[in-house]
Amino acid sequence: MTLDQFFWVLSRVGGLGSYAALAVALVTGIALRTAVLDWLGSNRALRSLHEYTTVLWIPLVVVHLAALLLDRTSRIALIDLVLPFHSTYGTLGIGLGTLAVDVLLIVTVTAYLKRRMSVELWKWVHRLSYVAFALTFFHAVLSGTDFSDPFVSAITWSAAAMLLVLALARAFWGRLPA
Repeated sequence: MTLDQFFWVLSRVGGLGSYAALAVALVTGIALRTAVLDWLGSNRALRSLHEYTTVLWIPLVVVHLAALLLDRTSRIALIDLVLPFHSTYGTLGIGLGTLAVDVLLIVTVTAYLKRRMSVELWKWVHRLSYVAFALTFFHAVLSGTDFSDPFVSAITWSAAAMLLVLALARAFWGRLPA
């Protein structure tokens, strides 16, 4: 295995891991307010998993981005990781990924500032995590080179389907008290 192949594999592992962590964070976040997944465990267990995966996506996305920078065949520059839609390679797909990371950073930072913000402002910022997941999903679909693998495709589509089902459940059954 060449060094570029290693970085290519590492970037895929980091990206897929980050996607999975984000999906679990959103699923558990919805589950905490809908009672749809109460059979899985207590609210305390779901909250712990939600809080853990909310932070877990960060080192995984750092691995994804660092490996892309170190992989000479990916043609990704440092500015492409900060400025959406700047990349000349896969402009739309890479831009959506960059935008997703930017939005997720805002959501994650404001989660720690929750007590210093108004409840309404925090709710709206927190809801941006759904937008970030959608951006991440489309980034994966447009930029991912692993969708020919049935396992990767199943994980990606299953996570998106699960979130859609839970979001619809929350829309129909409403929000339960904290």
